Amino acid sequence: MVMAQRPEEFVEQSEPLRRELLAHCYRMVGSVDEAEDLVQETYLRAWRSHGTFEGRSSLRTWLYRIATNACLSALEQRGRRVLPSGLSGPADDPDAPPGLAESEVAWLGPVPDAAVALETGDPGTLVAAREGVRLALVAALQHLPARQRAVLLLREVLSFSAAEVATMLGLSTAAVKSALQRARARLDEVAPSRESVVEPTAPHAQDLLRHYIAGFENADLAALEKALRTDAAIELVGTRTWFSGRTTCLRYLAHVLGSPGDWLMTPTRANGQPAAATYYRTADATHQALGVAVLDATPTGVARVTVFPGGPGLVTRFGLPPQRERHPETEESHADRAV
Repeated sequence: MVMAQRPEEFVEQSEPLRRELLAHCYRMVGSVDEAEDLVQETYLRAWRSHGTFEGRSSLRTWLYRIATNACLSALEQRGRRVLPSGLSGPADDPDAPPGLAESEVAWLGPVPDAAVALETGDPGTLVAAREGVRLALVAALQHLPARQRAVLLLREVLSFSAAEVATMLGLSTAAVKSALQRARARLDEVAPSRESVVEPTAPHAQDLLRHYIAGFENADLAALEKALRTDAAIELVGTRTWFSGRTTCLRYLAHVLGSPGDWLMTPTRANGQPAAATYYRTADATHQALGVAVLDATPTGVARVTVFPGGPGLVTRFGLPPQRERHPETEESHADRAV
């Protein structure tokens, strides 16, 4: 019989898995706050029972089993998380005020790249990790029943075998294969085409983000027009409002740009995509954090901007300050800085 792990061995071997477990829980539940709680619960459960772990499976497999079942239990208590486009069609009138915030809806949230980035020098592994948390995928996953979602992620994102997944979820191998087949079919229905995206580190993605930031900081609608695709969309998470088509999006943006200097933005990355933390000028001339805008950067321009509110609480999650002061004579525009 394999001897149980000593506590120090358990800590040494399990801690490096924390970020990938957070990414897995985030994909399952669609909220980084909830995912962090579930990872903490996973480690607490594992710590309490690590003395009985005898190595019949790898420590990684064991932790994923605990984490996945913790997620499944959490998902029994509520419905899926959504983006505005998952609730209704696009708004007809971009000149009308956006809809009121709806706190009773479970909204999908962003995840900072830094929170789930793997410590590896392998470019292929890094690309695959970023693809696994992109907003379009995470939003599509929310349409799957929780157990199908778990099977799909464990099999196709994390590459566990059908037998391993069966053991993790207390299913037969045949049931795992059937659930995977149904999950694939459902995913094809809700996300029929895979959008071609540009890696956030690519020069083209950085150029698009610079144009987007310059458009807001300089109140320059032409810069935003240059960044957006003809079929671009903007989603205002927290409300049911979203817009489709560059012309409609620009009409909406014309109402929110204000004057040069009203907005400040800091480049960042979320969900494996280029993003900008947004700040708006207040009466005392400081700029208060409003939220984060995540861009779908494609070879032909920005296909979608997903705007997440959250104020300082969200922005500080990205390691950024809750407010900024602009000194035009000394401060280089963030639009001109590399991401």
